[in-house]
Amino acid sequence: MTPQEFDAFYAASFSRLTGQLYAITGNWSEAQDVVQEAFIRAWDRRRTFDPGNAPEAWIRTTARRLAHSRWRRLARGLHLAGHHHRHEPSTVEPPTEEHLMLVTALRDLPEAQRIALVLHHMCDLSIEQVSAETCAGISTVKSRLARGRTALAARLSDRTPTSEEGKLRV
Repeated sequence: MTPQEFDAFYAASFSRLTGQLYAITGNWSEAQDVVQEAFIRAWDRRRTFDPGNAPEAWIRTTARRLAHSRWRRLARGLHLAGHHHRHEPSTVEPPTEEHLMLVTALRDLPEAQRIALVLHHMCDLSIEQVSAETCAGISTVKSRLARGRTALAARLSDRTPTSEEGKLRV
């Protein structure tokens, strides 16, 4: 299978496979993750795939096995931690008003500044790590952070949070 055929195969089957794995796993995020991982593994094998030999079945089987392996590791981890009964999935709290304000303000920033701010402040990467991940010099990262903070402060100054005197938490 050529790279172009693989791209067409991916575009035609990703959503369908994700829907199938969702039905298997019951978790949309998990289904997307395992299907994507299966496609990554298939990329290295694409030369051995013949479009007539059901490469979609290979992807589905691989994704299903990945989901099963993840489930086993999770179950083993819970067993080792002393959790012998099945827990209901935890609920996720809705985003706070402060979080929504921050995300909205970040969207208004230039992409380079937004990436630098998120990597440094939300992902807790050092300036050197941000520099390596973005392929930008350290002084460029420092400049993007300084400009981004200034622009973010200006955008947030007219949107006063309702709690904790302006402190934003993500």
